[in-house]
Amino acid sequence: MEQDIESPVAIHQPKLPKQAREDLPKNINKDCAKRKIQRYVRKDGKCNVHHGNVRETYRYLTDIFTTLVDLKWRFNLLIFVMVYTVTWLFFGMIWWLIAYMRGDMDHIGDSTWTPCVSNLNGFVSAFLFSIETETTIGYGYRVITDKCPEGIILLLVQSVLGSIVNAFMVGCMFVKISQPKKRAETLVFSTNAVISMRDGKLCLMFRVGDLRNSHIVEASIRAKLIKSKQTKEGEFIPLNQTDINVGYYTGDDRLFLVSPLIISHEINQQSPFWEISKAQLPKEELEIVVILEGMVEATGMTCQARSSYITSEILWGYRFTPVLTLEDGFYEVDYNSFHETYETNTPVYSAKELAEMASRAELPLTWSVSSKLDQHAELETEEEEKSQEEQNERNGDVANLENESKL
Repeated sequence: MEQDIESPVAIHQPKLPKQAREDLPKNINKDCAKRKIQRYVRKDGKCNVHHGNVRETYRYLTDIFTTLVDLKWRFNLLIFVMVYTVTWLFFGMIWWLIAYMRGDMDHIGDSTWTPCVSNLNGFVSAFLFSIETETTIGYGYRVITDKCPEGIILLLVQSVLGSIVNAFMVGCMFVKISQPKKRAETLVFSTNAVISMRDGKLCLMFRVGDLRNSHIVEASIRAKLIKSKQTKEGEFIPLNQTDINVGYYTGDDRLFLVSPLIISHEINQQSPFWEISKAQLPKEELEIVVILEGMVEATGMTCQARSSYITSEILWGYRFTPVLTLEDGFYEVDYNSFHETYETNTPVYSAKELAEMASRAELPLTWSVSSKLDQHAELETEEEEKSQEEQNERNGDVANLENESKL
């Protein structure tokens, strides 16, 4: 392996990104105002990333279909109208040129003259004939004759190209209309994420729900931690993505999303929150991005909903309020309480500190300050009882000695 050696040649350091320069140590007061955390993914699921200085714009034209589908509706409708209008005008101009070059315009009303297109007496009528040909309306007033071979060839070309244009533009509109983006609007995430104890372990939790009666098929959930880091070699990695395990190995990440579910991430040694305590959490500049994917039951198309949580939206020592109740013959979900939380007793220490305390004291991970105080109180009570018993025994021995001396 190559070793790093000193070289007399001056090495020019690369220009660091803006965020890297901001994160460099500075001799400033720690009590200064905190910088506002910039979201990577907004609460509505849209990515807060803009692509700039893209020079190879021709790549968008190589996939023109996707480019048209990704356009906003106003531009899509404008292109839809313009394509058909330009096509009709183009072929209408050709029909008019054929009639003009054949001399049909000079024999309008002459019954002995056989024109290329009957009743075509100007550019407007040629434009109308172009529309009738491409849309296969066929009113029957303007018709092509068999004495015009160039007109027959043009008719074939326009029919074929018209079918291609119809297939392309109608396909774009159909895909644009049937996109499952609006289906994601009815997939909701809790406003806040919470950290509390569950089954004796410190867990990070958030809640997801589906407002529609038509369910998401093969639903799955993923979570990513977005946090800038600096490697041991000094390389700065902005917005580094770390996977957060929400049940991948146990299958809990595959959801049956009929009613709201609480997604839990166990904070263990593999968790990026292993060393984060309640006091340290507000100081961290991180973002949790959650992604819910599945197929729309009505259309079979894949749908994806996203949301994110920054440090100010992670509540330590809280749980979600239950929303599912049993009624007469059915279960009812109260979405008014979907985002509500309530406070619960939770250690303020990190999961690593709790594990160390438990290993030292040989206590379960459900250890808390109150239980530790209760244990100290019990030990003090037992010690007092033992000392009282020893004192009573000593008093009894002294009394027996006095009686023996009197005898």
